[in-house]
Amino acid sequence: MITNYFRTAVRSLWKHKVYSFLNIFGLMTGIACAGIIFLWVEDEVQFDHVHDKKDRLYVVIQHWQYDGYKRTFWSTPGLLGPTMQANLPGIAHTCRTTEGTQTAMFNNGQTSYYAAGIYADSTLFSMFTFPFIEGNARTAFTQLNSLVVTEKAARKFFGTTTNVTGKILRMDNKQEYMVTGVVKDIPQNSTLQFDWVAPFQVYFNQNRWLESWGANSINSFVELLPGADVTAVNRQLAGFTKARNPQGVTTPVLFSMNDWHLRGEFEDGKQVGGRIGYVRLFALIGGIIILIACINFMNLATARSEKRSKEVGVRKVLGAGKGKLVVQFISEAMLIALIATLLAVLLIITLLPVFNAVVGKNISPGLGNTTHWAALLLIVVITGLVAGSYPSLYLSSFNPVTVLKGFKLPSGNAAFIRKGLVVLQFTISTVLIISTIIIYQQMQYVKNRKLGYNKDNLLEMKVTGNMNRDFDAIKQDLINTGVVENAALSDHATIYGGNNTDDFRWEGLPDKSSNLISVRGVTPEFFATSGMQLQSGRDFQLGKSVDSFSVIITASLAKLMGKEGRIGGNFLVPENKSRRYVPYRIVGIVKDFVYGDMYGKPDPVVFFKGQQDAAVMYIRIAAKAHPEQAIAKIEAVMAKDNPDYPFAFRFVDEQFNGMFSSEMLISRLSRLFAGLAIVISCLGLFGLAAYTAERRTREIGIRKVLGASVTGIARLLSAEFLLLVLVSVVIAFPLAWWIMSGWLDGYAYRTAIHWWVFLLAGGAAVLIALVTISYQAVRTALMNPVRSLRRE
Repeated sequence: MITNYFRTAVRSLWKHKVYSFLNIFGLMTGIACAGIIFLWVEDEVQFDHVHDKKDRLYVVIQHWQYDGYKRTFWSTPGLLGPTMQANLPGIAHTCRTTEGTQTAMFNNGQTSYYAAGIYADSTLFSMFTFPFIEGNARTAFTQLNSLVVTEKAARKFFGTTTNVTGKILRMDNKQEYMVTGVVKDIPQNSTLQFDWVAPFQVYFNQNRWLESWGANSINSFVELLPGADVTAVNRQLAGFTKARNPQGVTTPVLFSMNDWHLRGEFEDGKQVGGRIGYVRLFALIGGIIILIACINFMNLATARSEKRSKEVGVRKVLGAGKGKLVVQFISEAMLIALIATLLAVLLIITLLPVFNAVVGKNISPGLGNTTHWAALLLIVVITGLVAGSYPSLYLSSFNPVTVLKGFKLPSGNAAFIRKGLVVLQFTISTVLIISTIIIYQQMQYVKNRKLGYNKDNLLEMKVTGNMNRDFDAIKQDLINTGVVENAALSDHATIYGGNNTDDFRWEGLPDKSSNLISVRGVTPEFFATSGMQLQSGRDFQLGKSVDSFSVIITASLAKLMGKEGRIGGNFLVPENKSRRYVPYRIVGIVKDFVYGDMYGKPDPVVFFKGQQDAAVMYIRIAAKAHPEQAIAKIEAVMAKDNPDYPFAFRFVDEQFNGMFSSEMLISRLSRLFAGLAIVISCLGLFGLAAYTAERRTREIGIRKVLGASVTGIARLLSAEFLLLVLVSVVIAFPLAWWIMSGWLDGYAYRTAIHWWVFLLAGGAAVLIALVTISYQAVRTALMNPVRSLRRE
């Protein structure tokens, strides 16, 4: 029985091969697009699934209370982890790591390489899943100067991943480390990323300020015992840090690894989501793309109903019941869905490398995953049923007497449904077009906002070797090249967050008041080099002792300080070893600049003069200098003045663009999805135009005999379809406005929704539809009326 249905379905598809091709092409495109989306969604949802204990792993976050608002940070005191494990029940292990990754230079005795890594407790390897291919977790950090590297780092340092343990690497031309282990390369969908790991104790010994409970600059990870109640642990943790740091205004909380990637955003101390919004959005779009493809199938299937009506009539006369016909047409739909899905798999394999390059991932088709094959089978079944259900019921309902006598089939509800499906398709497509334009506008609006500094032609380098000690000589050599305008040092990258504290005071500030203020240490050339503008006062002056007790503040900090936020006002800074405050004189007020959160309002900043903790050097390249020639000359200077370290740099504008990776991803994918939705929708519109032309062949022939022009007939056939598209545009406009208004509400710094965007999108939809319809309309209008009437 199944074989007969299949054989009949194959014959039918071949007989109507043009429509079959259009159906297969539409479904293949939709399924391939949705498949790639769902692979991306799967990768996002399975973030950190590489760690076997993820359900029991947490990071300690702290909600800090300031005047009228809360802020959430991953930063914790250096003593928190071990003290928690020793005093709180329910905790199996804790692990401390440095925040983010640190770039260090490693020398293997012949060549130097830069690599990013972390300092961590040895429990890192038992809590998290980092499989060793050489060495083991138990002995990795038995010695202080031990080093664990990834396969990628081992290949970089030694050219191999085998027989690496026991070899020596020199870090930053200072301390030698012995490689005690090699772990597999870390998958991209892991929050923790590194090329190397060194014992946390080394970092702790070098930074004894970590012994203070008021110093928050470490990530503390926690593994709970099986069955431990995280709520109970959080209750105890709330008063745990307060008892050790009474001045702190913080509430520590265990934050589950399951939420790190997708639900890691907080506002005013409350979890508000994160990338999960993008995941849901794209999952919805994937479903919509398949739905549009199915609608396209329905329209194309019903468009050929005139050609299949006599076939249905004959089958019914020969004894075929409605149930058998329904099964037959569903079988055809299933076969088309199966062929389309198999071709979609090939298309996914072909396009996935391009998609990975766009989204910055390494997603594989996972053809060895039985779950993926089960999902493909489910897609075949659902797509076949959804796409074939209405056409099968419609075709099987024909009256055999009516169709065999050659009477026209009644359209009625079928025509209404077909037109409704076209309206739905173009409504979705128009919404996607409008959304794509507004998303792009939002990106450009934020990227082009006034930053408070000039990111163009600004080069950033990590301070290494004697760059700090010999800065004055290096700066002069750079300027002497003729391609450099200025250079400066800073203890933090301008574009990122940096240190912040609530310890600063000023006259008139209430004792219990708390304000988050960022801290930067810079050399006097910093403002001129970065392009920041002084609003009033002066810059720091050259000279070691000059401005030792001076500060420059941002305009927002001046406003926060009230009458004390003026040139000559006192800014009170606590001494390191006491709670006594030392007055620093405000000598300059600089305009606010954007850093950290590119969409929000920047925190106030205070600048101190100093280069002892300098971490980055900024170099302003002359506007007229050729970038490649300028870099070559800068490299030559650094090779002469800092020869022990390879030249490495990055441009600030590239860093800036990198901070919009998620938004750029949405923008690219939305353009792609909007284009695909339009293409598939036009296939459906083409099918409906073909159907209408079939039904009106005799009418068109009579009109031509009576003198109707080709233009008039084409206009007659196009008017109905353009009306449908205009209806979809009218529906799409308020829907798109509602959707994008909600999306933009998530941004503190947002573009306006302009009326011309809707006109542009609506015009594009109408134009695309007109091009699609015009081919069929003109083709039909050019038909010989004698042939049309003879065929009738």
